[in-house]
Amino acid sequence: MDQAQQLRNVIKVRNQNYVPPARVITVTSGKGGVGKSNTSVNLAVWLSRAGKKVIIFDADFGLANVEVMFGVVPKFTLADLIYEDRSIKEIITSGPLGIDFISAGSSIIGLNNLTYEQIRFLVQSIGELNSLYDFIIIDTGAGISDQVMEFVAASPEVLLVTTPDPMSITDSYSLLKALFKRNDFVQSHTKIRVISNKAASRDDGNAVFNKLNSVVMQFLSGSLEYLGYIPSDSAVEKSVRQQQIVSIYEPTSKAARAYEDIATRVLND
Repeated sequence: MDQAQQLRNVIKVRNQNYVPPARVITVTSGKGGVGKSNTSVNLAVWLSRAGKKVIIFDADFGLANVEVMFGVVPKFTLADLIYEDRSIKEIITSGPLGIDFISAGSSIIGLNNLTYEQIRFLVQSIGELNSLYDFIIIDTGAGISDQVMEFVAASPEVLLVTTPDPMSITDSYSLLKALFKRNDFVQSHTKIRVISNKAASRDDGNAVFNKLNSVVMQFLSGSLEYLGYIPSDSAVEKSVRQQQIVSIYEPTSKAARAYEDIATRVLND
C-alpha cells in the first residue's frame, strides 16, 4: 500500500464503533517566508474556538516554528518517535486554547535526512491520531524536497500558501508541477486550495490566485480552489516579534479576522 493510500485511510473508518474521522489538512508553500506556519497556527486557533479538537503535526523538520509561536517547550519531539521508540501519543504537547502539537524539534540534523521508510512510518503514525481529533493540520517545510512532497502527495486536503511576490507564485507553481508529476498523486483524490497571504487588497489576493490557477490549468491540466486572502497587517509583524499568534495577540486585527473567515470556510466545507 503506498503512502497516499495510507494517509487517505486515516479518514476512512468503517466499523461498528464508528468514530467521526479527523480531517487531515496539509499546509505547504513553494518557498519559505510566505507565512505557512503562521497560517497553520492561526487556522488552528479559530478551529479550536469553534469547538473543534485540533492538533498540529510540525513536519518542518529541524526548525520548530510551531513551538516557538506557541511559546511552549516540548518534552518530546519527532526525534523521540523515530529514534527513541516513543509512541506518537507520547510526544504530543499541549499548547494554548487546548491546541495540541507535535514538535519537529530544532537543530536535529538527522530529521532532514530521513529515509523513505522513516517518512512512511511518520505517515502511518498520523493514523493513530484519527480518533482523538477533529482536525490534524500538517505543517510541512517549504519547497519541493522529498520529505515535503511525500506529505503533500498523501494528503486529501492541501492548503498552498503564496504571496503576490512573483517569485512566490513561481515557486508555488514549481511545487504543483512536481506534485502533478508524481506517480502516487491522483488529482481527483486531493483538494488543493490557495491562500493569498500578505495581499494589499481583496483584488490583489484574487489576482494572485488567478495567475497561479491559469498556469495550472494551461500547463498541468488541473485546477485549484481559492480559499481566501490574508491582508498585509502590521499586527502580524508585532505578534511575531512577541512570539505570539496574531489571532490570540490581536484577535480583532485585519489579519486575524481574515484567518477567522478562512477557518469558517473550512468548517462549512
